[in-house]
Amino acid sequence: MNSSTGKGARRPGGPVTVEIEDIAAPATFSHLPDAIAALWQALRVLPLGWNQYEAYRHFLGTGAAERIEESIERDGELSLTFRMAGRLHSVWVRPAR
Repeated sequence: MNSSTGKGARRPGGPVTVEIEDIAAPATFSHLPDAIAALWQALRVLPLGWNQYEAYRHFLGTGAAERIEESIERDGELSLTFRMAGRLHSVWVRPAR
């Protein structure tokens, strides 16, 4: 498949918007590594519990930019969830509009 025709087709490395549902309003970053750093900074202070913390640390750690770019190219966005205080919250990384 030609990536220019995929659902999330965009210029790799372009600006992205990140959001943590009901916790952090959408914020747009020019560079994905800056967005990842801000997202991890916001998530790591939440009471996620060890398993969720480690999963997000792994996902947003080494190689995160490539994983997220692949997800955006394939699905149009990256969407993850975590449980906190008995409810699910979504985390999104999307191409900036």
